[in-house]
Amino acid sequence: MTTTAVRGRNGMAALPSWDELEHSIPAIVVTMRRYLEQVACVLRPGSVNNADIALRSFAGFLVEVAPDVTSTVQVTRRHVENYKPWLAKRPGQNRARVTTATLAHRLGTLRMFFVRIDEWGWDQAPPRVPMFPGDLPRQDHPLPKALDDAATAKLLRTAANDKRLLVRVTVEVLLRTGLRVGEFTGLPADAVVQIGAAPWLHVPVGKLREDCYLPLHPHLVTLIDDYRSAHVPPEHPLLLPRENGRGLDRHAVTRILNNVAAAAGLGHIHPHQLRHTLATQAINRGMSLEAIAAMLRHRSMDMTLRYAKIANRTVADEYFAVTDQVDALYAKTEPLPPTRSDRRWPGYAASTTDSSATATAPDRPSSTAPSKQSAKPAASSRPASSSDPPSRPSTTTPRRRDKTTAPPSSTSS
Repeated sequence: MTTTAVRGRNGMAALPSWDELEHSIPAIVVTMRRYLEQVACVLRPGSVNNADIALRSFAGFLVEVAPDVTSTVQVTRRHVENYKPWLAKRPGQNRARVTTATLAHRLGTLRMFFVRIDEWGWDQAPPRVPMFPGDLPRQDHPLPKALDDAATAKLLRTAANDKRLLVRVTVEVLLRTGLRVGEFTGLPADAVVQIGAAPWLHVPVGKLREDCYLPLHPHLVTLIDDYRSAHVPPEHPLLLPRENGRGLDRHAVTRILNNVAAAAGLGHIHPHQLRHTLATQAINRGMSLEAIAAMLRHRSMDMTLRYAKIANRTVADEYFAVTDQVDALYAKTEPLPPTRSDRRWPGYAASTTDSSATATAPDRPSSTAPSKQSAKPAASSRPASSSDPPSRPSTTTPRRRDKTTAPPSSTSS
């Protein structure tokens, strides 16, 4: 079990270790470490380590603020309410205060601790779970940051002109596959496979505990082959290591990308932005959300739908189709007959025998404008496609029926 303390921005220990906590609250330490042993059977090591930090944070609070609490069964709602502002004032990593994301993670992890030991029927569980979903702060969910087409072109040109072939391979593979950095650096030597007539990239078990195959552009296959022929021995276990044989890590990939971005005049770019860029380009060019979700291996469509908010071409096409219809309707010069509600407006002073009479009212558009019903565009049976031209309504002025004209036959369609 982890016993090292988390370091703050000033280099001092920000949280006590389990060995230090055991001197003050031994029973609580036993319960929490037993819990960590249980979740370690089902969670990834990184998730267990984060839970370790969250529990040590609460244990440190109890030692400092509530020394009378010697067992988790004694934790009440009052302790949780005191813990939240205490945690919010703690220094973060390279920040004066912890971020909202850190608050949400630590409080959410602590809540799951109480929920689980209550469900498991542990004797150390409080009489009632002292935390609720409302204790977690709401986090901002900004749109994914992506490069526009011009910035992407600059980045690709600059990478192609770099003297290190690894730079070009790194930028192009990340940008054309949408791989996460950890997936990219861990690609095995046999990741490129041939299925049928097309090359595919086999991505081993990763963040979502599943492997997958991604279509691989032939250009990338040639680029990878060129790099491996020049710098990678056939027996190397990785597909794209450094030139000296050592494997890449996320820090090395970030440095490569930032050097290229600086040379292209684009400023700081995070590797994950290339993943966002691929998704944004795909949706703007008509790729379905289901295909994008499969390509990026999203567990839920909620994440994929965030890309639909970024310059969605389908939304743009439908918007212009609707505005074209409205513009055409308002461009008609011949006045339309007033509606029934128009005749009730104050100021209506028209002859009841004149079918072309108009009504006026303060701050109300003239009856030359279409009624609410006529201005509504017809519902489409399918979403507009970027390849289909927007439909425009007929510009022929609708014929108004004169009072002297006989009504149409009931058999007419």
